[in-house]
Amino acid sequence: MKTAHLSHALVAAALGLSVTAAVAQVPNNDGYLFDTRGVVARSGFGLCWKTTRWTPAMAIPECDPDLTKKPAPPAPAAAKPAAPKACNFSYALQTDATFAFNKADLNAAGKDQIDKNVIAKLGNCASVKLMLITGHTDRIGSHEYNQKLSEKRAEAVKAYLVGKGVKADSMETMGAGKTQAVPGVKCDDKQPRKQLIECLAPNRRVVVEVQGPGK
Repeated sequence: MKTAHLSHALVAAALGLSVTAAVAQVPNNDGYLFDTRGVVARSGFGLCWKTTRWTPAMAIPECDPDLTKKPAPPAPAAAKPAAPKACNFSYALQTDATFAFNKADLNAAGKDQIDKNVIAKLGNCASVKLMLITGHTDRIGSHEYNQKLSEKRAEAVKAYLVGKGVKADSMETMGAGKTQAVPGVKCDDKQPRKQLIECLAPNRRVVVEVQGPGK
């Protein structure tokens, strides 16, 4: 008999724990009917059963999604700042129209080229980080002579630009002598000197290269 009573007590305790667990699973919302599993009771049409105490404030997403607060859309990503425009350009001054042959004195035509093709474009630059001025010569004459001539012509262009207000600390000059001939210029050294000089004219130049941010 004691064993029977003990068994009945254990069964009752187990049932009590099961009921307690089931009740604990029911959501704390008096607006809907829930089963012992905590699942909303539904009609044959799939609609949630509501109690007489239901108000819109009790709405839950699975039953009344239109009445529940929807999460705010994520804030749009901040637009990346536009990359600053570059003010990079280069211009080649043909020395036959800029300097007299075999000379390093900048003539009026050369100054006009610089005004129109260099100084005018600098107006589009917020600043000048670097202005590289490189003098070049043709292959007539020795390396030493052409090196010095190319340097003098680059310095002549720099001096004119400084006189026009361009800051000297942004400029660098160099002479390439006759080491960087223009590709495609082919001249026969056996032809008369005057014709050879005319043929090599594209190699006699001063190149101005500018780098900096645009406005």
